[in-house]
Amino acid sequence: MTVGNRSIVTEFTLNAFPVLLEIRIFLFVVLLLTYTLTATGNIMIISLIWTVSHLQTPMYFFLSNLSFLDILYTTVVSPKLLACLLREEKTISFAGCITQTYFYFFLGTVEFILLAIMSFDRYVAICNPLRYTLIMNSRVSLLLVLGCWVGACLSVMTPTIIVTRLPYCRKEINHFFCDIAPLLQVACIDTRPIEKINFLLSALVILSSLAFTAGSYSYIISTILRIPSVQGRQKAFSTCASHITLVSIAYGTNIFVYVRPNQKFSLDFDKVAAVLITVVVPLLNPFIYSLRNEKVKEGLREKMNRFVFLTLRKT
Repeated sequence: MTVGNRSIVTEFTLNAFPVLLEIRIFLFVVLLLTYTLTATGNIMIISLIWTVSHLQTPMYFFLSNLSFLDILYTTVVSPKLLACLLREEKTISFAGCITQTYFYFFLGTVEFILLAIMSFDRYVAICNPLRYTLIMNSRVSLLLVLGCWVGACLSVMTPTIIVTRLPYCRKEINHFFCDIAPLLQVACIDTRPIEKINFLLSALVILSSLAFTAGSYSYIISTILRIPSVQGRQKAFSTCASHITLVSIAYGTNIFVYVRPNQKFSLDFDKVAAVLITVVVPLLNPFIYSLRNEKVKEGLREKMNRFVFLTLRKT
């Protein structure tokens, strides 16, 4: 169906990775394994936190939310990407495309707000340890997480509605999912004002949460340096090391892709960066926390020992 010289687009074609079938099969196997490990690792973190008593603190409550978020985040993109690698027909409906766009940016916004909340939690724990249980009680932790999800849900609504109202002239999207930049590229109108809006919103969410996180850690580092014993400084810093690593990866990749005025620049290179954001980073999170966090490793050993004990008892 057409209106004037413009077609009403009912579906898009995802130009994921136009390479040989053998390479696509290799990518499918690697990404399927990555997706499986991501889901398994994050489910393991969630189950540990909710079943091991010494992990039921605000810090690990936020971590369980981050793991749940990572599962959803990679699930928004990975299944469709895997299907595109195997099938010759790489179509996605207009409604499916807009839904994917919304949830991708909604969950991404949740992550940045949640990372800022986690930095505040570490600030209170290290800079105000005597008041930690009073300030970061279960009610406050729950309200912070609810505010994080609700605020992100509402903030992404307007840009998504703007994208749904655009006229589209072409069906082929130069990406493996419905990101904003490739969608704007196939629109029939001048999208520079929309690009500026998206740039400002991305900068507001990412840079403001980064500034808050950096501010929290400036106080944390200042407090740690005043601890007289080397062992005390190491213990205090170890509670933040995993979060600092995660923050560096998340902000580094997303600032590079989204905080720039012209989002149509180098879409092919953005595909590689998007794989890091949507597939690799959610995989790294559970391993960063499990390998660098002593309490998580202790809880994992406790569960493994209990499993071995019950298995031997049955035999």
